[in-house]
Amino acid sequence: MDILLNEFVTYLAVEKNRSPNTIEAYRRDGKRFLKIVNYKTPQTLNALKPKDITEYMKKLRASGLSSVSSARNLAVVKSLYRFLIAEGLVTANPAETVEAPRLWRRIPGVMSTEEVESLLGAPSLENPQGLRDSAMLETLYATGIRVSELIKIRLKDLNLEVGYLTTIGKGAKERAVPLGEVARERIEQYRESGRPLLMKGKSTEFLFVSRLSKPMTRQAFWKIVKKSARKAGISKTIYPHSLRHSFATHLLERGADLRSVQKMLGHSDITTTQIYTHVAKTRIKEIYDKIHPRAR
Repeated sequence: MDILLNEFVTYLAVEKNRSPNTIEAYRRDGKRFLKIVNYKTPQTLNALKPKDITEYMKKLRASGLSSVSSARNLAVVKSLYRFLIAEGLVTANPAETVEAPRLWRRIPGVMSTEEVESLLGAPSLENPQGLRDSAMLETLYATGIRVSELIKIRLKDLNLEVGYLTTIGKGAKERAVPLGEVARERIEQYRESGRPLLMKGKSTEFLFVSRLSKPMTRQAFWKIVKKSARKAGISKTIYPHSLRHSFATHLLERGADLRSVQKMLGHSDITTTQIYTHVAKTRIKEIYDKIHPRAR
């Protein structure tokens, strides 16, 4: 099993140019699949049928795995079979016709515009940490980039005069994303007044740094989100990716076309972006039901 997994992740790294985080997740999910189907040799996998993959998905859901995690596991199985077919180890992909769980109802933490305004207004602008927190939250909502991309923004990635930043997404793909006026102002304010105090004479290429003068981490940003949500009086659970999800949903609610949102989010497949259209339609219907005099 370990030999097969090592060959699989090498294929992902070399042939598919997947990121280290993606590779680690695929290794973990691939190992779970091989254990559940009692893998012995490639012939074990060659004998599986679509109904067997469906049963595997049912076991994942029964174990309490979310629809998002279950869908990722299915994607891993499909990718594993494509690798095995390319290597001539199996003849067919039984997972290809198995549909992923419906994801749109499980998008975490999509906020209303009022909640976003409250969250963005929570950090204090009177100290270096507050200036940084405000700039990070504003940047995330203005661009829709991933948290992993946010914490890796370098000083040279910014073009505040034109109003955009460059980021490296999944698969090491580079893209330029626009910045709103407020985000530009917050970044400039942080860069001029907050960051030098946090750096304490040290140097790093990364824009966002901790009070220890080190690059920010995902865990540290998670604490910033929780603290800001609590200060804003938001009772529902807000996740680090909530501003990214809200960014996409709010754009689609206001008429943005799907392809443009796909490019801004850095999705390679538009079907990934389409999950937000369901949320947007649901939110629009909720608004209609609340305000239209003849809705009920």
